[in-house]
Amino acid sequence: MKIKKGDTVKVLSGNDKGKTGEVLEVIPKTEKIIVKGVNIRKKHVKPRKQGEEGGIIPVECAIHSSKVNVVCPKCNKPTRIGVSIEKDQKVRICKKCGAKIK
Repeated sequence: MKIKKGDTVKVLSGNDKGKTGEVLEVIPKTEKIIVKGVNIRKKHVKPRKQGEEGGIIPVECAIHSSKVNVVCPKCNKPTRIGVSIEKDQKVRICKKCGAKIK
């Protein structure tokens, strides 16, 4: 997967189309990611310990990585990711402007 934890991504399709957020978690086995503030569901939590409160809490759920594009820090546009080799290391680059992506 070309998307990593900490990247800023923009959602391309689905209920949250157009939203941007930071990647909190990457699940490579299923090719899904969890993005902050995107695909929020309600989770019913039961109190487990004495004194702990239960209730309904909002939780970010996973979305497929093909539904998002990484936002380039230089041109601030959603873009595909390319890979180039510099000094025997792979570097991710923006396909639109050619800038390096951390």
